[in-house]
Amino acid sequence: MRRKLLLFVSLFMVFAMALAACQTTPPATEAPVAVDCKAASALEAEGSYQVPAPIEGCFNVAFVYVGPHDDGGWSQSHDVGRQWVQDNVPGVHTAYVENVAEGVDSEQVTRSLARKGFDMVFTTSFGFMDATETVASEFPDKDFVHVSGYKFNGSNFGNLMGAMEDIKYLAGMLAGSRTKMDGNTKLGYMATFPIPEELRLGNAFALGVQKTCPECTIDVRFINTWHDPTIEQEGAKSLFDAGAQVVMTGADTPAPALAAPAGKWGITYDYIGNCTLDACLTSMYWDWGPMYKREIEKSMNGTFKGEPVYFDAAEGGLGLFGFMEGQEYMPGVKDLPKEDLDLIHAELAKFLSGESTRFTVFTGPITDNQGNQILAEGESLRQVDLDCFAGPDAPCSDGVGMYWWNQNVTAELP
Repeated sequence: MRRKLLLFVSLFMVFAMALAACQTTPPATEAPVAVDCKAASALEAEGSYQVPAPIEGCFNVAFVYVGPHDDGGWSQSHDVGRQWVQDNVPGVHTAYVENVAEGVDSEQVTRSLARKGFDMVFTTSFGFMDATETVASEFPDKDFVHVSGYKFNGSNFGNLMGAMEDIKYLAGMLAGSRTKMDGNTKLGYMATFPIPEELRLGNAFALGVQKTCPECTIDVRFINTWHDPTIEQEGAKSLFDAGAQVVMTGADTPAPALAAPAGKWGITYDYIGNCTLDACLTSMYWDWGPMYKREIEKSMNGTFKGEPVYFDAAEGGLGLFGFMEGQEYMPGVKDLPKEDLDLIHAELAKFLSGESTRFTVFTGPITDNQGNQILAEGESLRQVDLDCFAGPDAPCSDGVGMYWWNQNVTAELP
């Protein structure tokens, strides 16, 4: 009997100790699951677009493209910048919507992204400007940046653009040198839409041509599209057929290099990777990643103010292919006169150091192709002049504006 009692007491004590251990040992907790901000967004159909969803726990940034993300030009340069942000800014998730039509469609897509919970939206075409302004007013707790254009609201709607006129001026110097060496003094500029930006960039190119080939002239074709491979090649071919030796583009695809006949040359635009054919002299390209990082970090730390940001070559973000550090000349550049190449490098160095800016490009004396003096010796345009057509109600009504062609352009104003 005693043995049974001792056994019972022993079992009871073991059970009590085990019960006490269970009560005093804190329950195990699962380790927090890390959020993968680099994961791809889920897509949901909204109208005719596939709109991405944000990822909870990340700072979500969306991009709206007018063309495909791999267009070989403008939209691809932005998507490369988006990917750079994804890889270099911790805690940020990025996504994009491509092939968005300007106008009502862009407003619908931008509003959908804000409504879904994206913290910041970049809209990357001139024709997205008014739509972005409208949506920004509806979502004051979100930040919006329109790339190109000129509008901003001083709070949550900013504007971002770079002085590509710096680089197009240098490309004009290169084109003038090539044309002069080939013994043909005609060049071409394939422009997109008749907006101040396109006249500004065309005039910068023309001023560069004038620097190395004072006798050269430039014809212009407006194609009224940002991205249409067929129309772009037709426009480039039209300029070559009209006698142009070198054609520079303001559109997305590398059409001038693709359409160039043997012995003639194209200059491509926007994307560092689109100057691959021997007929390509150079590409005037964007490096958006660091520029985006700067604006995103402002939004993340609460210092975003909806300001206009217009960067020159000295701030990064702009390049002339074949002339930047570590790059090699394209075949059509290697045999150009040393004095011309040295001059281009010297001018590029001034832009990269900040000694020269967009206002240096547009400093007089400048005369238009009607014989009118645009700027006297030493006078420079203002930013507002670069951005608008002068007129009674224009913000540059008391200035020069950008409704003129440089004296070496043979085309009429649009």
